[in-house]
Amino acid sequence: MKFRNVDKRRLVLVICAVIMMGLALSFLNRTNLGTDPCTMFNLGMSRLLGISLGTWQALFNSFLFIFVFIFAKEQIGWGTLANMFLVGYSFDFFTWVNDKWMPAALFDSITVRVFVMIPALALFILAASAYMGASLGTSPYDAISYILADKIKKVPFRVVRICYDLVVCAAGWALGSTIGVVTVIMSLALGPVITWMTDNVIDRYLISGKNQGEPGK
Repeated sequence: MKFRNVDKRRLVLVICAVIMMGLALSFLNRTNLGTDPCTMFNLGMSRLLGISLGTWQALFNSFLFIFVFIFAKEQIGWGTLANMFLVGYSFDFFTWVNDKWMPAALFDSITVRVFVMIPALALFILAASAYMGASLGTSPYDAISYILADKIKKVPFRVVRICYDLVVCAAGWALGSTIGVVTVIMSLALGPVITWMTDNVIDRYLISGKNQGEPGK
């Protein structure tokens, strides 16, 4: 577990990054062009239960955390806790702000939706890269993919991760969430893109010292 001797700059970076992930996801959700598989599933469940995304995500992450604590303690750190609670509640807050200042009719235009989607997706990738690059722990959702890959040793991690995300996508779709172009991009290409961003941008310009661990998403 990664709680001792934490670099304060990395901790601040993680907190800012997960809040920015919530901001980016709030805009991606407004475009109705899809989100990442985990958020897609969580949106479906939160609607089904009639609770906010932040509340459902905190409950779901707490459930997954039990398995991570048992099977992969090394994945846990301050970044784990920040992701568990701040992404969802940041999403709720920024969605509330968006609803007040950006009328729903604005997103009837596909041009507007694409115009919003591109910078929102870029922000999500940058924020996720910063969060992963800080090496202060992995989100429970991501950590489960490492646990599965460790148990299924003959299958490459990347294959396990893609299958894992696709199963979660299917569950989200069954719950009424949208599978869109963003979902496809995040399911198939987000991992490699974040790895490149972490190695060539985040680690080089924002973090001193070499990044440890391969990001899951």
